[in-house]
Amino acid sequence: MDDIFIGGADGAAQSLLLKRANRHGLIAGATGTGKTVTLQILAQGFADAGVPVFVADVKGDLSGMAAAGSDTTKLHPKLVSRAETIGLENYTYASAPCVFWDVFGTRGHPLRTTVSEMGPLLLSRMLDLNDTQEGVLNVAFQLAEDENLLLLDLKDLRALLVHVSERRAELSQTYGNVAPASIGAIQRRLLVLSREGLENFFGEPALELSDMMRTGTDGRGQVNIMDATRIIQNPTLYSTFLLWLLSELFEELPEIGDPDKPRLVFFFDEAHLLFDRAPRALLDKVEQTVKLIRSKGVGVYFVTQNPRDVPEPVLAQLGNRIQHALRAYTPNERRAVKAAADSFRPNPDFDTEDTITLLGVGEALVSTLDEKGRPSVVQRTLIRPPASRMGPLTDAERAEVISTSVIFGRYDTGLDRESAYESLERRTETRLREERESAEREAREDEREAAEKARNSRSSRSRRSRAPRRGSTGAMVTSVLRQSSTVLVRELVRGIFGSLRR
Repeated sequence: MDDIFIGGADGAAQSLLLKRANRHGLIAGATGTGKTVTLQILAQGFADAGVPVFVADVKGDLSGMAAAGSDTTKLHPKLVSRAETIGLENYTYASAPCVFWDVFGTRGHPLRTTVSEMGPLLLSRMLDLNDTQEGVLNVAFQLAEDENLLLLDLKDLRALLVHVSERRAELSQTYGNVAPASIGAIQRRLLVLSREGLENFFGEPALELSDMMRTGTDGRGQVNIMDATRIIQNPTLYSTFLLWLLSELFEELPEIGDPDKPRLVFFFDEAHLLFDRAPRALLDKVEQTVKLIRSKGVGVYFVTQNPRDVPEPVLAQLGNRIQHALRAYTPNERRAVKAAADSFRPNPDFDTEDTITLLGVGEALVSTLDEKGRPSVVQRTLIRPPASRMGPLTDAERAEVISTSVIFGRYDTGLDRESAYESLERRTETRLREERESAEREAREDEREAAEKARNSRSSRSRRSRAPRRGSTGAMVTSVLRQSSTVLVRELVRGIFGSLRR
């Protein structure tokens, strides 16, 4: 199998060459024009060719890929008619080998990563931090690296921020200013993240990319469907998560050049959310990743309403394009239609700009890369009908797919090994114990000193009580001398007068 059949145009088949599929692509069009079905038939086409696929299921419809279509549905006659019209022979219904994932762990196998793997740049976007707060978060990550503190889950990050706050005067001299207000703001954002149910997204066991890049014994690639019906309510979280996954692919996969077919195809639905209010550093990262990841065998396909949702440097990297109908009711919409038309190689048989506004549901302008990597002339194309179900699975069907998955039980129970939280808690306990022991030693020293003083005081009083009193002895001697002198004088006077009498 060398290509994926997309649809028919005036009796000619429109296909996507597998050897050019890693040159990325774009599926665009207004709401209700058939983008989701186009995504579905491309994803299943890649899977049938042995290429693993990742896709975010924003509306829940793509879960139907895990079930075959049915000839009992009311759409069956139309689908068969479309297949006959475009020359799709042997059209049959078939399911795709699907694995369901869910960031919240409720509608699929839990998707987890660690705080350190997410990194400060993407985490800052996820928390919607300003430049100052992002700077403090960078300080925290650098400190964790310098002191070998393992950041796995949110409690690790919270404990680290408390540690940074306690040492901010010291750390400011080495890492730069650490404002207490910024630490408080980050902690509040982490609280919001937890309240939104993403506490378990950070932790272990973390996703191993090899579990998304599987092929079955029948040679078909695994279709990884991430349930995004809940996380899409927070567009920043949604886009940041997908960008993290794309970055992990870029960083972990080796260079292989241009393979005969991609190693993985990544569909980024609602792609405009990635670029809305994105800081320059993040846009640069996206542009770099899209440019270089194709040499690692990964094709990235952006799905959005308008090509103008994608920045020009990224749009220039998207060689395979499927453009569904656009509306042109306002001047701005007419400019968007003209920009979309100008991105195609013109077809002399019709006016591309006018045709974009006239396309029906399930119809698109298609231009793919040829053998030499050149864009083909744009063709007005009827998109082929899907082989799998058009519509979501029931909850019971989803549960059965999950329970019979090849990775069932691998991620469903979380782990909590020793990391920064436990290390910092142990440090705190050690510090408090040392402070308590020091205080007890000081108290004992004070008691000994007090006891020694008391003993010295009692000894001094005892000596004073045994010694004669100088004042009393002197008075006694003086009294004795005085009495003796009086007696002597009296006797002398008596003697003198007695002589005179005689």
